[in-house]
Amino acid sequence: MTDAKLAEGVDPARVPKKTLATGAQIPAIGLGTFGSDNYTSDQIARAVVDAASVGYRHFDCASVYGNEHLIGPALREITHSGVAREDLWVTSKVWNDRHDDVIASCEQSLRDLKLDYLDLYLVHWPFPNAHAPGVDVSSRDAHARPYIHDDYMKTWARMETLAARGLVRHIGTSNMTIPKLELVLRDASLKPAANEMELHPHFQQPELFQYVLDRGIVPIGYSPIGSPSRPARDRTPDDTVDVEDPVILSIAERLGVHPAVVCVKWAAQRGQIPIPFSVKRSQYLATLQAVVGEPLTDAEMAAIAGIDKNNRLIKGQVFLWKENQSWEDLWDIHGEIAQ
Repeated sequence: MTDAKLAEGVDPARVPKKTLATGAQIPAIGLGTFGSDNYTSDQIARAVVDAASVGYRHFDCASVYGNEHLIGPALREITHSGVAREDLWVTSKVWNDRHDDVIASCEQSLRDLKLDYLDLYLVHWPFPNAHAPGVDVSSRDAHARPYIHDDYMKTWARMETLAARGLVRHIGTSNMTIPKLELVLRDASLKPAANEMELHPHFQQPELFQYVLDRGIVPIGYSPIGSPSRPARDRTPDDTVDVEDPVILSIAERLGVHPAVVCVKWAAQRGQIPIPFSVKRSQYLATLQAVVGEPLTDAEMAAIAGIDKNNRLIKGQVFLWKENQSWEDLWDIHGEIAQ
């Protein structure tokens, strides 16, 4: 890809959108703001401003990322440059240690982000289990506990209150499973508008993906290229690397793009909203161009469907509630909610 092409940017009007159950439209790609330990908050905030200049209008934030107070001025700079607030889509998330204090947490995010409302607010994890920064995967919070549906629905009721007050336009879930969503959909007054989950070619979650689609819930996919910047504690020897897969490499060669672009193109074409992260202009511009450029062929989409390795990268071990417990207990792999 030439330097001239990279410098062009993308007209935001060309970026596809997904329609939520409310009729609202969300841009079909967003820029993540979780920088792990590899980037400073200032770098991420500057990337947000520049990403808007090349056509991004969707930004995925969270209180636990610790940078909303810097992203707020970045968003204000964007709107002062002439981008209307209603043309932006800003998501944030309540962290595990604020499940009992959702409203105050959201209000703090709004102050930090310098916004009057959020387009989407998610319960980041279904467990109220927090952990100290920098702990390893063997760490266990003494107060950690399994998913307790009655408690989650109290949290969800607070989310519904935020929507009723107009502080958020939509509410949703994240890192959920089908057994948990079954209960939430049964008992919620206001259904989740979206579910954010790990999705990439080596971890396609076809059952959960189809489940949310069938219920009018928009799937949002984090780690769309396989999370190369994830913390060391989330790495295991058996992890595979999407951008090194021969199928992905072959398609990238045909298109003349980086393999990461193929992963993002596949995600958007499949029907989920990818949330790539980068602070490098060439990278976030290339992923934005991926959703408006030449589509993958049916044969290529089928080939990528065939490389799913069920390789979950973000396993969540630090949220476990027992000493000798598998991370798989977080994900209800046997169809039942672990206790």
